[in-house]
Amino acid sequence: MKITSLIGLSLSLSLSLLMILSGSITSWGGPSDLPEISPMVPVKGGCFEMGDDSPTATPDQKPVHQACVKDFQIGKFLVTQKEWKTVMGKIDSQFKGCDACAIDASWDEAWDFINALRVRTEKPYRLPTEAEWEYAARSGGKKETWAGTSDESKLGQYAWFSSNAGRTVHPVGEKLPNGLGLYDMSGNMWEWVMDRYGDSYYQESPKDNPRGPVAGIFRVLRGGSWFSTGAELQATRRHFMPPDLHELYSGFRLLLPAVQK
Repeated sequence: MKITSLIGLSLSLSLSLLMILSGSITSWGGPSDLPEISPMVPVKGGCFEMGDDSPTATPDQKPVHQACVKDFQIGKFLVTQKEWKTVMGKIDSQFKGCDACAIDASWDEAWDFINALRVRTEKPYRLPTEAEWEYAARSGGKKETWAGTSDESKLGQYAWFSSNAGRTVHPVGEKLPNGLGLYDMSGNMWEWVMDRYGDSYYQESPKDNPRGPVAGIFRVLRGGSWFSTGAELQATRRHFMPPDLHELYSGFRLLLPAVQK
């Protein structure tokens, strides 16, 4: 009986693997899904003009170049303190007593969370690439200055930043979303992305699914924070820090790649 059971289990696992490899399974699932983790928003991939050639743009935002990304899902909100505690069991935030606030974390710490979440859910969560992040922030690659608007007089409706945040982080989702229904992509917390930083990378970036330089000591952040000026919140603005640096103003949101059928 034991041998028969083992053979049956082996056949079942082999069949599941074949279904995944053949594309028969078309949505991510797992036996340990966490309902506390923020919802994911599906984003249809496409091509867009990445970067900024305006007179006020920094050199590392130039030149504007075409970038194309595949379909993906991205977190509706930044990862919160409550979500961090749910997955990691403890919290080391420098902002106390705000479960709905975005967690502050280094790039390395963000990946500690993501790896733990992968084990719990059996889903391939990761950080977005720079191109995926900018495409999503600009409501699907539109020519928006900030996430959701190009009208500076309306920026305070979409973002927490130095003019209205009172020098502190805020609960996620309190401002208006962008055109894809994503919150706080401008302001509240700088967001870590996958890519290493290269100040001249845009001059050599490939068109399809760019992933940043293959080497470099810094990682890129996007979107600005509660501490930033309005200019720093622009969807094309780039920032960088060492991956082990934990600052009050850096957080992250999750991405799931689309399942290939």
